[in-house]
Amino acid sequence: MSVDPDKLQPPSRPELIDFHGVSMTHYFTDNWETVQNFQARPDDILIATYPKAGTTWVSYILDLLYFGQTMPERQTSIPIYERVPFLELFAPPLFSGTDLAEGLSTSPRLIKTHFPVQFVPKSFWEQNCRMVYVARNAKDNMVSYFHFDRMNGVEPDPGDWSNYFQKFMDGKLVFGPWYDHVSGWWKKKQTYSKLHYMFFEDLVEDTGREIDKLCSFLGLSPSAEEKKQITGEVQFDNMKKNDMANYSTIGVMDFKVSPFMRKGKVGDWKNHFTMAQSEQFDEDYRKKMRDPTLQFRTEI
Repeated sequence: MSVDPDKLQPPSRPELIDFHGVSMTHYFTDNWETVQNFQARPDDILIATYPKAGTTWVSYILDLLYFGQTMPERQTSIPIYERVPFLELFAPPLFSGTDLAEGLSTSPRLIKTHFPVQFVPKSFWEQNCRMVYVARNAKDNMVSYFHFDRMNGVEPDPGDWSNYFQKFMDGKLVFGPWYDHVSGWWKKKQTYSKLHYMFFEDLVEDTGREIDKLCSFLGLSPSAEEKKQITGEVQFDNMKKNDMANYSTIGVMDFKVSPFMRKGKVGDWKNHFTMAQSEQFDEDYRKKMRDPTLQFRTEI
């Protein structure tokens, strides 16, 4: 099922709804039963993140690791959102994540989700699928999500920065509170051994090292040459220029407002937070992040 980008113009921005205790919009809940009944296969790999935490980056790395050598034509002809379908996205008649995932002919199938851990369809656990979770520090994640919501028509209107700042702290963004999301997946890692938990900041700091860890988790052993090539291709500036990776072929996103791939840096929050906001946020963060074992870096 290919997506005609010109037709993918949503009529109006959706309203936020409370869905099983999590803020969502109808684009991610309308297909709920089909998503929950999705039949995972044992070799499926689920890529999970809070929005704007490095999803496309890790999707692209995995796609290159598995298919870069054997199916190189994929890289230049199929956009990443078709190679790695977004399971719960449902914008008929143009887009159904479950249909795209079921239509994948690759093995393994790479599938992405922004679901908090409790929403993941049960077949992924039953089939003991491998999962890769990417977490990003809250301040940078908030900034990236803000710019994304400004340019993406399937997201609720973000309002101005100070308004958004408050919404983020209140957990009133699509896919719920950042705190619950990163902590829920972190906790799951303690009981589910097939979950690899990564940090965006580590990927920025040393992409090659993090790819090595991923390969070790996935049981892959690319040649040194192959690894070097992948590490080069997935550098932010290269992905930003790559039309099959940068989402420029999707009509719902207004690149005149902000690019889908904006900066990919650690510490850009300093250009957005006032001193007072930073202090207010840090205090709120200490109350909400109760797990001392889950540590983030806001600069590297």
